[in-house]
Amino acid sequence: MGVHSLEQYRPDSVAYHQGEYRPLEQCHINIMTHALQYGTMVFGGMRAYWNADSQQLYVFRLKDHVERLLRSAHIMQMQSPLGKDEMAEVLLELARRNNAGCNLYFRPFIYKSALQLSPRLHDVKDDFSCYVIRLDDYLDMNRGLRVMVSSWRRIDENIIPTRAKVAGGYANSALAKSEAVQNGFDEAIFLDSRGMVSEGSAENLFLVRDGQLITPHLASSVLEGITRRSVIDIARHLGLPVLERDVARSELYIADELFFSGTGAQIAWITEVDRRRVGSGQIGDWTERIRQAFLLGVTGRHADFRQWVTPV
Repeated sequence: MGVHSLEQYRPDSVAYHQGEYRPLEQCHINIMTHALQYGTMVFGGMRAYWNADSQQLYVFRLKDHVERLLRSAHIMQMQSPLGKDEMAEVLLELARRNNAGCNLYFRPFIYKSALQLSPRLHDVKDDFSCYVIRLDDYLDMNRGLRVMVSSWRRIDENIIPTRAKVAGGYANSALAKSEAVQNGFDEAIFLDSRGMVSEGSAENLFLVRDGQLITPHLASSVLEGITRRSVIDIARHLGLPVLERDVARSELYIADELFFSGTGAQIAWITEVDRRRVGSGQIGDWTERIRQAFLLGVTGRHADFRQWVTPV
């Protein structure tokens, strides 16, 4: 099953809440909070990687994550109390305060904080908070994942915008994830409203066929993943052609290689889809090359991708 090697709670963890740095245990919201009642929150997921050789913590694509969170807020008619530079500095300060010589995961979010009824977006107060936890592998990167195509369809862009990480939309992900795990699989793959391949429950999806890297295009109700963008950059750097296009379900069964990407998943390879073996059943050559380049990049060890990381 999926690996969640993290500490959900650390007594000494510092968060940012209601304009202040506070111990995580002192960060609370009222049960009447709008975001709790209606899912009116947008969030991000961001990692910092510990490089033991240089004794340095590297935040992965800080600027890109902040910009995506603010774009999500804009889509949902939210006004962030912090600007782009202010938010980036808060996240860096949290990295400093929580740096324990290990990999960290950040959950920044902008949410409707007013204590009021009415499922609307306008004229409702917004706030920003962020907490930090230790996180190694969300999915097991050392073995192939067994996945299934979910009976649940991916939410459509015109139902809940899939370019925004909207909290309420993740009920869709939870349904698919639980269906997969409770049926003996590690993860789910969504089809979109047209029946074309979309993404995993919380990951983008890539396949290798005939010497090309293929991924569903953004019109397939996929998140504009920052790790997805990084994988495309790495593939092109390695000389692997990349296509963003519609992907049919049956293509998953005849792919040479298949893998997930995401802040949590990183690069997680897939060995089986709907009880059909992918390729040789082992990690593919291209997947391994992309994974190794990614892991070097996020720890500041890859000269060609050093612009991705911010040292703490």
